[in-house]
Amino acid sequence: MDHKSLLAGLSAEQCRELTATSDLRGLMQLALHFGAIAVTMTLIIMQVPFWPLLMLPQGILLVFLFTLLHEASHQTPFRSRWLNTAAAHISGFVILLPPRWFRYFHFAHHRFTQVPGKDPELATPKPEGWRQYLLHVSGIPVWISHARTLINNAAGRCDDDFVPAGKRGVVRSEARMMLAAYAVLLLGSLALGSTVFVHVWLVPVVLGQPFLRLYLLAEHGRCAYVANMLENTRTTLTNALVRRLAWNMPYHAEHHSYPAVPFHRLPDLHRLAAPHLLVTEPGYTHFHARYAPQLSCADPDDPAE
Repeated sequence: MDHKSLLAGLSAEQCRELTATSDLRGLMQLALHFGAIAVTMTLIIMQVPFWPLLMLPQGILLVFLFTLLHEASHQTPFRSRWLNTAAAHISGFVILLPPRWFRYFHFAHHRFTQVPGKDPELATPKPEGWRQYLLHVSGIPVWISHARTLINNAAGRCDDDFVPAGKRGVVRSEARMMLAAYAVLLLGSLALGSTVFVHVWLVPVVLGQPFLRLYLLAEHGRCAYVANMLENTRTTLTNALVRRLAWNMPYHAEHHSYPAVPFHRLPDLHRLAAPHLLVTEPGYTHFHARYAPQLSCADPDDPAE
């Protein structure tokens, strides 16, 4: 069975239930995520004993706002459109990823999942050698990519084919507003002689990014280049804490099969799809324990090898 057959087998009532969005469920999840960030941030600012150690969990909480940005790009975490838009802009700002641009990028990814030359996620190959793997997990390439995207968009040099020509002005304005806001924060911190943003934001996101890279690699890494979403996307059967942190996106094959299903309904879709999933892992540690031994010692793009 492919994902189209799975969806065709759902009744109209099941479709209505699965795609029902909710401000309450979204706000409850948002309160948990933002509440955890607020707690760790407060403890860091108060410089409680061993406070530097808190920058790691703070960073993980911050970079995993990517999963909220991802969900909000589908307009599904909340029923109210303005809440989805606000969540996308806040999350994108924290991780230096312009939300409108990302929405176009992500829709192209959904439209052409695992199609070489069309899926923008495949523009950056998955690591096949140890040096590629370690560099990928470090997060350095993604920070460079985010910065380049912001600068190019702000300069009006966005030439990504997934961004409609008529929307490039909006993408340019978005990037300029983000850069202006970053400049205000930087200048304000310098004027006040404050290092708060360094301790509660900049250093934490650098520390947390490797965990997001490890998580995201499992979504499509070493999956087939086929059209079936139950085969080209991996569902990872992780624990409840990781599912909560990632807004249920470990149910990724289910999400790709039916993107209109909000995060809080994905467990229901999983129960229906589970017998038909073709690529699953029992956890992220298990995924990387299987991925890593298949890495070559010589990186494919290293001419010296």
